Amino acid sequence: MSRSSAFRALTTLRAPTIGFVLVAMSASNLATEERRPGQAPPPAAAAQPAAQQQQQLPVSLEQALYLIRSTLLTLNDANRTGNYTVLRDLASADFQAKNTAADLSDSFTDLRRRRFDLFSVALAAPQLTAPPALDGNGMLRLTGFFPTRPMQINFDLLFQNAGGQWRLFGISVATPQAAGQPQPEAAIPPPPSPPAKNTPAAKKK
Repeated sequence: MSRSSAFRALTTLRAPTIGFVLVAMSASNLATEERRPGQAPPPAAAAQPAAQQQQQLPVSLEQALYLIRSTLLTLNDANRTGNYTVLRDLASADFQAKNTAADLSDSFTDLRRRRFDLFSVALAAPQLTAPPALDGNGMLRLTGFFPTRPMQINFDLLFQNAGGQWRLFGISVATPQAAGQPQPEAAIPPPPSPPAKNTPAAKKK
């Protein structure tokens, strides 16, 4: 069963379209791959240099990885301490105007109560369900998940450009059960013992 925090943003984000997958094994070998069953990517796109592909993105893949990890690790520190002031202070001015530290505390009550540790995002490789892109308002959106087990970490992050820096504008984190994780089996009671037979007592001679 999926458990998620409330989305904290000034606008409502639509569910991401699963059209692209970015698999980040490391900051140096991130690659974009279009997922179309039974159809190979166009030869021109396949032959396109990785550096040129990155130039077409609003941020480099290394910067996207930094924004994802730094945001989730800051949230993890807030969940562990119960103090969401730093997370709020690092966000955009519009986000701060909309959300108090107490609001953020309420939004992430579930993660905090379960003591769900997000520290694994510092080591695990995130998978993006769409390439970094700007919406109609110039907001940078990063959506994907960390394939951790037994619960994976889903994230949907929105950043606003403020003074040349990308600052948090919206955040949503969910921790559903990882795909392929076996469900616990129900206990099967042992079969009932056969009824005891009444053996007649031996007659005395």
